[in-house]
Amino acid sequence: MEEQVLPSYDSWNNLALMIAIGCWALGLLTLTGYWVRLASVSGSKDKYDFINRHEINWMWYSSIILIVGACFYANANVVELNALWIFVRVFTTVSMGVLVALIVQTLLKFYYPFFIEKRLKVLRYRPRVSPAGNQMKLLSEDEEDAYMDEGMIAEENVHSVDYDVWKDEVTGFIQIEKYAGHLHALQCPECNYQTFKVVREEVIKAPTTTEEGELLKHYQCGYCGYKAKKTVQLKQSSKLQEATAS
Repeated sequence: MEEQVLPSYDSWNNLALMIAIGCWALGLLTLTGYWVRLASVSGSKDKYDFINRHEINWMWYSSIILIVGACFYANANVVELNALWIFVRVFTTVSMGVLVALIVQTLLKFYYPFFIEKRLKVLRYRPRVSPAGNQMKLLSEDEEDAYMDEGMIAEENVHSVDYDVWKDEVTGFIQIEKYAGHLHALQCPECNYQTFKVVREEVIKAPTTTEEGELLKHYQCGYCGYKAKKTVQLKQSSKLQEATAS
């Protein structure tokens, strides 16, 4: 009686293992490339912008590559394969891969911004040094108006843009940095995730030369849907004229 020879899946197993290792290497290389590029960015403001624009996306792409590698690694030990096993393996692998990807996406969207926000605050308020080598002073909201034009002040009044003005008090050198007013979400009072954003603004009362105005800000949480409103006072328009004249 002839002995039955079992099929060998060594070729597939070796290929799947090589693909898994290649994906892991590519994922780690992508992460390393991001940190190298970040390290090459000079200036606190430039680092701020680079992190804000790219970090979460790079983390997401790297995670997907690493997850794909894990899926191939999980299928690099095949000893038996038929139509049923193919279906089971494909279904299980895809399901687990999607599940892990959703978990990573949730962490990057709702948790990781807390970590980024702390780093961005450090970069934003890190003392600046003027071309003359002197440490600069970050001016207060009232002080900075004298160095901003009418358009800049108007942008700040409606909270679409936020400006930081740094001054070298020795030489008088001024450096103005621009930040998006609603660039980052706040912590939601309902679910505590940092997904509470301004979705709409409306001017209830326009400022005049004698009275302040009122701006109504509508907030909504991108995670739990919680909504809230907040009234903000707008500066008198005369302040804009004074700043422009100076």
